[in-house]
Amino acid sequence: MGGVRIGVLAPLSRPGWVEAGQQLLGGMELAAREINAAGGVDGRPVELLVRDTAADPQRAAAAVTELAGLGVTALAGEFHSVVARAAAAQADRLGVPFLCSSAVLDALTDGPTDAVARLAPAQSHGWRVYADFLLAAGHRRIAVATQRGTYWESGARILRERLAAHGGSVVELDPADVPGALAASGASAVLLLTGFPEPAVPLVRAVRADRRLADVLIGAPAGQPEFAEWAALLGAAGAGVPFLRYLPRRLDPLGARVADALREHLGGEPSFVAFEGWDTVTVLAATAGSGAVDWSAVRVAGSRGPIRFERVPGIGVWQWAWAPVQVVDRDPADPARLRVLHGG
Repeated sequence: MGGVRIGVLAPLSRPGWVEAGQQLLGGMELAAREINAAGGVDGRPVELLVRDTAADPQRAAAAVTELAGLGVTALAGEFHSVVARAAAAQADRLGVPFLCSSAVLDALTDGPTDAVARLAPAQSHGWRVYADFLLAAGHRRIAVATQRGTYWESGARILRERLAAHGGSVVELDPADVPGALAASGASAVLLLTGFPEPAVPLVRAVRADRRLADVLIGAPAGQPEFAEWAALLGAAGAGVPFLRYLPRRLDPLGARVADALREHLGGEPSFVAFEGWDTVTVLAATAGSGAVDWSAVRVAGSRGPIRFERVPGIGVWQWAWAPVQVVDRDPADPARLRVLHGG
């Protein structure tokens, strides 16, 4: 009898967000190693068949087809929302179970499907929490430096609707016009709805260097400051930039053990994406012996809390509702330390 083969999709080369892909894969590798050390799934080892998506939707769809042909039990992973959407569509067409680890775009599929489930909270949930943080901190007029693209435009819409419902407003800026347009906007905060490291890093430097903007909060809801590369490129300038992170305020004993093991496996501090990777493989291993996956029957102790999937209005996939959500920043007094500012 062969192993339990899981096809893994992750951005492991540019223009993908490589560090996120490495963290995602690292969490999956650790979970597979632990499962195999404990005897595997009914004596069968978990095998990860890894494919680099490089943030390319067509490449991801082709990888899904290839992995399905290799007889994988399920597909797992992906960080970039538009890429995960392409993978989910192809998995749905081929009838291969796909557990999306990290992509948050609400419309992960065009319609309801039983083939796809997701661990990450939907963008409409997490970004509303971020909007609530801004409102609680007294920000009513927000500027967003927005690149074109489904994910960024969706995020801007969620923020605009949430702020408008509470008397706030959002002004959109072309990233090329910052900081001049920001100074003229009257906004008390600017959010970077942009790729990383370009143009996010130059934008942070430009805003920090402009005396007119000394009191303007810089935010990055997509989570760019979570990763070590942000701190390495920006240093102290990258501190005090609130972002979304999908971890609880306190890890339970299982989560604390996983955190220690991830730290050792990765050789550094794990991001929330590494926990998503660990949870993904743990869930798929728990369902591997049951034939077709019945997402509604999943009950798994995850590193961030009990995991079960349900149908959420407006979302076509089976959804963990919800992974814990925090708004966090890097402490200006010690940029290596993360501070929890808000939870939702």
